Amino acid sequence: MIESYGHFDVVVVGSGSAGSTAAITAARLGASVLLIEKLPFLGGVSTAVLDTFYGFYTPGERSIKVVGGVPDDVVSGLRRLGDVLERPNTYGAGTGVTYLAEHLKVVWERLVVEAGAQILLHAFVQDVTVDDGRITDLLVATKAGLRTVSASVVIDTSGDADVCHHAGFGYELAGDLAPAQTLTTTFRMTNVNMERRRSIGKDELHHLMGEAAESGDYDLPRREGSDHITPIGDMMATVMTRIEHVSRDDDGTLVNATDPDVLTRAEMEGRRQALEYARFLKDRVPGYGEADLVALGTQVGVRETRRVYGDHRITGAEVLAATQYDDQIALCGAPIEDHHGETTGEATGTTWAYLPDGKAVGIPLSTLVVRDSANTLVAGRCFSATHDAHASIRSMAQCMAMGQAVGSAAALASSGDGSVRSVSADTVRDHLRSDGAILEL
Repeated sequence: MIESYGHFDVVVVGSGSAGSTAAITAARLGASVLLIEKLPFLGGVSTAVLDTFYGFYTPGERSIKVVGGVPDDVVSGLRRLGDVLERPNTYGAGTGVTYLAEHLKVVWERLVVEAGAQILLHAFVQDVTVDDGRITDLLVATKAGLRTVSASVVIDTSGDADVCHHAGFGYELAGDLAPAQTLTTTFRMTNVNMERRRSIGKDELHHLMGEAAESGDYDLPRREGSDHITPIGDMMATVMTRIEHVSRDDDGTLVNATDPDVLTRAEMEGRRQALEYARFLKDRVPGYGEADLVALGTQVGVRETRRVYGDHRITGAEVLAATQYDDQIALCGAPIEDHHGETTGEATGTTWAYLPDGKAVGIPLSTLVVRDSANTLVAGRCFSATHDAHASIRSMAQCMAMGQAVGSAAALASSGDGSVRSVSADTVRDHLRSDGAILEL
């Protein structure tokens, strides 16, 4: 017989920007919370892949803050541990908040524990029991073997919608209806001569990438990648590699990075590319001549795999029109940033589409309510959106804002019968406002 890990008001699966924020919020509202994470630390992409929160501010002539509340507590925690930089995005996507990822691991842990939530690391959800649209139990693989966990409300912030997948709830697999975004393995370089690096800008860097790739001496699939400063004086971080992950099997079945074999190949290919880009930087880019590769991302950066069908599905047209909703629980001013596989010559590119200057689209609570379930919420990059809308709203600050919303909704629902639709959007919005969230411009 499989041992039970216990019953909780709220179980959150995945501790990225959305999941950790959801756990903090639900626990602060008095719910008993378990946060399940596959890695040995919290944070997901925010600690294992990247070092910058985008989405706190709108791009454009005037920077407008559109995310607040628990996300502000996260940034404040980072500032207490060391330097935090606010810097312009390379492509005009607004001000980024750059931090030391090792500090963020500790900040997430402190905030979750101080809120009263319980953490379970090194744990994978393997199966889900569903009864009439309600998740009753999760089967979790741990170091000590399989365990069951029961919950009144479940929040899927796994990124890949693992819970919804195992439960049989509906979702769109990236690459099915629209081209899927590519993957990226990040890396960091130290001993960079910052003065020399500042002697060239983005356009010249891209010219050097194209020139190096066309020489045949370097294998650089992406030729408009970026590097940026970090809180460590001579260290630069990169977003340069590009890995395709979507294909069809011989029988026509679509596979992407939710397939273990595809993900394994992507992880290895990303590291191979990282070494090649590091070699290019040392050989061709001013300031990198004496630099050293110091770290690779813990895991490959995945932009999209499964996107759950919610009560509402936000579209790219809604994003670009800066649509507002009666049930909106957050804002996003980030452009549609589509890392795709289309080619110009031999180089793959990234396309950008911007909202009107100074505007932000609302994020409806209904995009976070799982269509096929009575007691399941979703937040982060597996929320209910089309491919193009997702390419805007997936920024980490928006993931945190979504996490705060579902954490509030889950705690309120768990005090009743667990039905997430029994909690009105107005009630959730009132709680968010009282906690410092920004819901309207």
